[in-house]
Amino acid sequence: MKILLTNDDGVFAPGISVMANFLNKKNYNSFVVAPNRERSSVGHAITLHRPLRLWRVENGPYPVGYQTYACDGTPSDSVVLAVEELEPETSLVVSGINRGPNVGDDLTYSGTVSAAMEGVILGCPAIAVSLNSSREDDENYETAAHIVCKVIQWINVNPLPKGVLLNINVPNVPLSLIKGVKVTRKGVRVYEGKVTKLNDPHGRVYFWISGRPEDQLVEGCDVWALARGYVSITPIHMDMTCYECLEEVRNGGLETILS
Repeated sequence: MKILLTNDDGVFAPGISVMANFLNKKNYNSFVVAPNRERSSVGHAITLHRPLRLWRVENGPYPVGYQTYACDGTPSDSVVLAVEELEPETSLVVSGINRGPNVGDDLTYSGTVSAAMEGVILGCPAIAVSLNSSREDDENYETAAHIVCKVIQWINVNPLPKGVLLNINVPNVPLSLIKGVKVTRKGVRVYEGKVTKLNDPHGRVYFWISGRPEDQLVEGCDVWALARGYVSITPIHMDMTCYECLEEVRNGGLETILS
């Protein structure tokens, strides 16, 4: 296997370097192409209106001689350049390990998940992996790296359906405290107080978009599993068609509105 590692936290983020060192010790054939700086929550953005730069990273927290590249674009840009220019034989994309979870509707904002989606679009099986941590926590990236290696072993025996990626969220605890693995569906996460209105020293109004996450802890969904100490693995795909609504909308006369 030729495994591409990428992320949205930047090429020097601890999560991706821990994952690279872990794969290297396991003798996986892997390489890194990642943004040169943090690009969290950029979604599936692709850079179309300026040139992109790609360069070899010779230092940093990677094994000696490890193939590492930085890109001055988005996570999805990094995947495109990796697969289309550097390593066309890439057989798996691993995006992460992200600092902080990617659950519920945050999937639509996530650069981590979007980079994995770009891999799927380019014909590669893909994994997005996130650790349920914050900047104030001690971060157990080794736990997530161990689980990713187990998932890679599983994929080798059970290839993913075309167009499907696995979104993995890992509790921020030592491996011995993981309660198990749950295959889940996407849950619901909303944010209370999403917009904060403030004034700068000159009296001008500005805004912060953040808010406090509020999860609907429905059994079987990703936020429920993560809150109970389980690894959540959710198969997701790009097809956002609401198939249940097709006939209802068609029979409701939408196709005849120009008659």
